[in-house]
Amino acid sequence: MHVILIAGGWSDEREVSLSGAKKIRTALEELGHRVTFFDPAQDFRHLVRTAREADFAFINLHGTPGEDGLIQAMLDKAGCPYQGAGAAASYLALDKGASKEVFETLGIDTPPWQFITPTQGADTPLALPLPVFVKPNKGGSSLGMSLVRTAGEFPSALSKVFAMCQSALVEIFIPGVELTCAVLGDRPLPLIMITPKAGAPFFDYENKYAADGAEEVCPAPVSDAVTRLVQERMLAAHNALGLTGYSRGDFILAADGTPYLLEINTLPGMTPTSLLPRAAGQVGLSFAALISELIRLGLEERGR
Repeated sequence: MHVILIAGGWSDEREVSLSGAKKIRTALEELGHRVTFFDPAQDFRHLVRTAREADFAFINLHGTPGEDGLIQAMLDKAGCPYQGAGAAASYLALDKGASKEVFETLGIDTPPWQFITPTQGADTPLALPLPVFVKPNKGGSSLGMSLVRTAGEFPSALSKVFAMCQSALVEIFIPGVELTCAVLGDRPLPLIMITPKAGAPFFDYENKYAADGAEEVCPAPVSDAVTRLVQERMLAAHNALGLTGYSRGDFILAADGTPYLLEINTLPGMTPTSLLPRAAGQVGLSFAALISELIRLGLEERGR
């Protein structure tokens, strides 16, 4: 097939996108596809025209555009199939506050949260007990996130978010073990336990992408009961948001055994250190086989 590989873009996660695209391109070519690289930051106005000439689009964008559904909506207009969630589901999942509302309606535990906009201002009173995480309501890779331990740190953490996003999500810090769970097709993959490197306050950008970053253990050394519970909740949340193809959710396993769902990523990272390929490897899928399966699922969902 003729596949356009869409990566780069203009978000703060551009370099992560480009890094993953290199490995994806190699896999696509190994699978026998003809690949055209397309960077929306360089040639946005020709996206629909380029997509009409392709058999499939593989999206490896992070942040906006990509995870906000814009590229997916344009590919729909071009009649070009692609992997992963559609436009509306992508937008809903990217908005952390909106997706948390959905989780709560299903009875899926998520940390108590507060939504704040620049209209309310950086001097908005904190309505949650400390410590809290303050992060962009839309965005990923832990960019712009702060762990606030004192009331005096709160206004500057909000200002940091407002410099890069129009809304902030404040979330109670729940101590525990960080787990991630991916869904591929209609099945959850093995869990991964994440332990930030010594001295890191949380699983930040450096922990996620540096070669000497966090320790990631797959399958996670937790009980079968915990594994099943997290997988069930992840699949329920995936379906409730209307996601298709694949996604990856981040959880905190509290000391009392409750798994709290933090957020869901509709375009999981595909760099050499990314979590989804590692989980897929545990069920026998090489990186190229994972790419092939994502294409198959995308064609099944919206093939011409």
